[in-house]
Amino acid sequence: MIRIVLAEDMHMIRGALVALLDFEHDIEVAAEVDHGDDIVPAVLKYRPDVAVLDIDLPGTDGLSAAEVIHERLPTCRTLMLTGLSRPGNLRRAMETGVSGYIAKDAPPAKLADAIRRVAAGERVIDRQLAFSAWEARANPLTQRETEVLRMTAEGAEAVEIATRLFLSVGTVRNYLTSVVTKLNARNRVDAIRIAREQGWI
Repeated sequence: MIRIVLAEDMHMIRGALVALLDFEHDIEVAAEVDHGDDIVPAVLKYRPDVAVLDIDLPGTDGLSAAEVIHERLPTCRTLMLTGLSRPGNLRRAMETGVSGYIAKDAPPAKLADAIRRVAAGERVIDRQLAFSAWEARANPLTQRETEVLRMTAEGAEAVEIATRLFLSVGTVRNYLTSVVTKLNARNRVDAIRIAREQGWI
């Protein structure tokens, strides 16, 4: 029996996924959560074979949760579900060590098959999503610039970012100026929009 933890914030979609997976004789939904901050505690409590995670969740996003899962429970593999084709998300997922990456609108049989293959140690990537990522431009931002922009997008001010990253406020502002220039954005808000559309943050 393959035990999974399912994270999806939309109740109707989550309920439909649980109902569909209940028909599979070899898959058991050990727990379901609707908030990103609940993923890691649920995984550590139920110790599933596979964590099936929506990328866009309130609180901790699915990819960040996957990264923590890989550190704290390496035996649990992760399968990401996405409703948007953001090429940067696939790249980030691959860097994080995610085992599977498929679209939410995939047929139910494809989801069950992906869970089985991921549990068996295979890597499963939706062909169309992979093709979109192949065609997309690479993230021009450095890892630190991406981190600063992500924290800015979450509402952190320069002083808070500087404190959390052990930088000076001036350095944080320089990073943000560099980000705006590299993305050819009008301002920080526009830079956040561009980066989100590409899946870089």
